[in-house]
Amino acid sequence: MIRLRKGKVLEVLEEQAGLQELLVEVEGEKNKAINYTVLTGYCKKGDEVVLNTTAVFLNLGSGGYHFVIYNCSVENLDIEKKGHIMKLRYTPFQIKTWSAEESTNPLAEKLSNTVSLSGMPVVVGTLHSMLAPACAGIKKNSKNLKVAYVMTDGGALPLFLSRIVRELKEKKLIDLTVTTGHAFGGDLETVNIYSGLLSAKASGCDVAVVTMGPGIVGTGTKYGHTGLEQGEIVNAVNILNGIAVVIPRISFEDKRKRHYGVSHHTITSLREIALKKAFVVIPKMEKEKLDEVMNQLKSCGIHRKHRIVIEDGIEGISVLKSLGIELETMGRDFEQDSEFFLAASAAGNFASKLVMNKGGGWRQWIFSKLQSIRNIFFQVRY
Repeated sequence: MIRLRKGKVLEVLEEQAGLQELLVEVEGEKNKAINYTVLTGYCKKGDEVVLNTTAVFLNLGSGGYHFVIYNCSVENLDIEKKGHIMKLRYTPFQIKTWSAEESTNPLAEKLSNTVSLSGMPVVVGTLHSMLAPACAGIKKNSKNLKVAYVMTDGGALPLFLSRIVRELKEKKLIDLTVTTGHAFGGDLETVNIYSGLLSAKASGCDVAVVTMGPGIVGTGTKYGHTGLEQGEIVNAVNILNGIAVVIPRISFEDKRKRHYGVSHHTITSLREIALKKAFVVIPKMEKEKLDEVMNQLKSCGIHRKHRIVIEDGIEGISVLKSLGIELETMGRDFEQDSEFFLAASAAGNFASKLVMNKGGGWRQWIFSKLQSIRNIFFQVRY
């Protein structure tokens, strides 16, 4: 069910590509609302609008926003002729996109000939708040590496909702955005995660970072959350001959036992859903915390199924600080939950090293030997 109310636009607070933030009056109260212009057209002061007020009414994590369903002042909206692939299919808001896979798309021919990731590293996260530190971890080693953000449909569907994506693109930490499944609004639109990853490869990207958009779905149960897509994406990366680099969800500040240390989201994804191997990157941290994380991974058998590596994450965080990019997850900043962000940055750092050492020669030989020594050390110690 949808809770609908009529409201009036009092002010357009902010306008970005694909999105307007509005101040509206509804039922005698002032509230903020989001208007996706590709769905409902542009709003202006004084417009009467129909609002979806469900999330605010239920006090859910939508940031306290209503969403514009219909602008009574807009009688007709037209579409461009290009593209035939529908997203949000068979809903009143089904939207036409020009998918990269379509024969008329400029990327189509190259994409049809791209059937492998050919060893491209893919950083696989879950929460949207992992995106910024992961990208910074990649770029801190080389600004010339081309980074794609591949957004799944596990969270918010419109990419326009993400402020951090806009900021990362503006500050050159993301070079290309790809929206997969029912997610929409990326530089490239694709039908699924496989074609999304291959589109990034066909576009010349060196590394891809995959997370859902803002707003993970969770129920507190083992399988009832969209974080499980992490394991499925690991499988997809391996099927396409890429290298999966997993960001474990780590926190020592989350008060929920199931998310303390290594989150049950990560454990279930890696132990049960991921059928193929991945690098699981653990950030450098205090010995007591590192021991806790490693013991959790060992008790679940993840250290036997996947390759666990320890990498530095602080340099990527320094990049973000130098650019004035603020970090937040579940209402906590870097100082309050540093291990969460360090894990993402460390994964990006590791992925970039895979690219930089891909050419072979003595650097690749040394890198592979160091990883072998690390793996032996972990097996002996833990």
